[in-house]
Amino acid sequence: MIIEIPEGQEPIGYVWGDMVPGIGMAAANFSLSVYAHTTLGLREFEAARLRIAQINGCQFCLDWRTDRDGEKVEESFADSVTEWRTSDAFDDRTRLAAEYAERYALDHHGLDEEFWSRMTALYSQVEIVELSMSIGSWLAFGRLNHVLGLDTACVLPTA
Repeated sequence: MIIEIPEGQEPIGYVWGDMVPGIGMAAANFSLSVYAHTTLGLREFEAARLRIAQINGCQFCLDWRTDRDGEKVEESFADSVTEWRTSDAFDDRTRLAAEYAERYALDHHGLDEEFWSRMTALYSQVEIVELSMSIGSWLAFGRLNHVLGLDTACVLPTA
């Protein structure tokens, strides 16, 4: 881990909350709002989120599963995200969410008219903005956690 964490402190909470409270709390609120206020379906939300987690290599993010009213994606879902191009586990919106996340993270200059034509055929403008903000949040904060080594220092509670 790059950042020294005092004994007894939870790494992500300490770094985000205690070290830089003016920035960290605003970032945490943005990160939390992506989950609290989304209008996207769980599968498309998780496909984009997990694709960013895979690209970032954030172990905390890879282990996390969004829970909506007791519903989570199946255990094999992450493997399907890895194989989003060919997986038969996805409908068109879910596949497109994974593709968008990947291209947003790795080739945002390559988002061409053909891509946007497919995107606007399946997603409303509001959903595109929401998905873009969500992907941006996951990309930034998952990468921050991984780069600083916070992701491997955290243990998710068992269900």
